Amino acid sequence: MFGLSVAYAAVQAGARVRVIDPHGVAAGASGGLVGALAPHTPDNWNAKKQFQFDSLILSRSFWPDVEAASGNPTGYTRAGRLQPILQEKQIPLALARADQADKLWQGKATWTVRHSAKDPWSPPSPTGQVIFDDLSAHIHPRQATQALARAVQALGGDVVAKGALQGAVVDATGWDGLRTLSVDMGRDVGNGVKGQAALLDFAAPHQPQLFADGLHIVPHADGTTAIGSTSERDFKHATRVDGQVDDIVAKAKRLYPQLRGADVLERWAGVRPRALTRAPLLGRHPTKDGWFVANGGFKIGFGMAPLAGQVLARLILENTNDIPPDFDAALVLGED
Repeated sequence: MFGLSVAYAAVQAGARVRVIDPHGVAAGASGGLVGALAPHTPDNWNAKKQFQFDSLILSRSFWPDVEAASGNPTGYTRAGRLQPILQEKQIPLALARADQADKLWQGKATWTVRHSAKDPWSPPSPTGQVIFDDLSAHIHPRQATQALARAVQALGGDVVAKGALQGAVVDATGWDGLRTLSVDMGRDVGNGVKGQAALLDFAAPHQPQLFADGLHIVPHADGTTAIGSTSERDFKHATRVDGQVDDIVAKAKRLYPQLRGADVLERWAGVRPRALTRAPLLGRHPTKDGWFVANGGFKIGFGMAPLAGQVLARLILENTNDIPPDFDAALVLGED
C-alpha cells in the first residue's frame, strides 16, 4: 500500500513510474481483510496524530478518486466508529476527548459520547454509553490495494513482477525490508508482527465499524464483515492460520451477539511491518544513495498511506521535505 501510494502520487505529478512487485499485488499484509481506518484518540496531540488526521481527511477524496481512475471498488465507507464505554469511570475521559476533538479536528470531524442505541448494530455497553467518531472510516484492504494498482496503470504507470531498477528507487518492501534494513544498519530498526483475521458471511453495509477489547469489527460494502486482528511477535509461519483466529471469532461473537450464527468465509494471516518507533519510516534511504524508504505504518498504514505517498513523491520529484521529523527515515535511522 505504501509503495503504490507513492507511485500513484508520482504518476499524477507526471513522473514515469514502475512498481516492481515480485509477489503480486496484495500478496502481503496489504492484502488483508480488516481495513479499519481509525484515528488515535484526540488528546496528547503530536506530529504523528496530526499527520494521521490530515491523511484520514485526505482519504475522503483519495479513495473515490482511485475508484474513478481504476473502475474498481475499494470498499471505502465513511461510516465512523462505535466504541462501548465499559466502565463508569471511563465516561469523564471520553467527554474530555470530545472537547479536545472540537479543538483539534478543526470542525472536519467529531467525537461524541451518546446513549447506546437500541438498533441491532449498536454495541452492547454496560454503562449505556458509547463513543462515536466520524473521522473513522473503513476500507477493504485487498480490494483497495488492487484498485490502487489499477489506478497507477490507468494513469500510465507500470506494475510488473520484475524489472530493472532505474531512477529514484523507493524501497517499500514491508517487514522483509525492515529486516534487511536492520542488517544494513547493523542494529534492529524494526520487525514484523503477525496478524490473523477472519471474514464473516454477515451483511451490514454502511454501518459504523465497532471496536472493543482490542477487536475491530468492520462491515464491508460487499456484504461481508471482517474481524481482527491478533498481534503476534513470535511466530514460525507468516501466512499460516491457527486456532488464534478462531479465538478472536468466538470473542467477537461474545461481545456482539448480532454476529452469532454467521459463517466464516475466510481466515487470513499476514505480517505487518512495525518500525521500532511505531511510526512510519519515510524519506531518503540511510545507506543507499538515490533510494528512498516507505515502510512501517504498523496498524495505521492504510490510514497514513494517502498523505505518505504525497509527501514522499514531493521529496523525490521536487526535493521538498514535508515529512515530520519523527517519520523521517534519514533522521530517525541516523540516530544511534
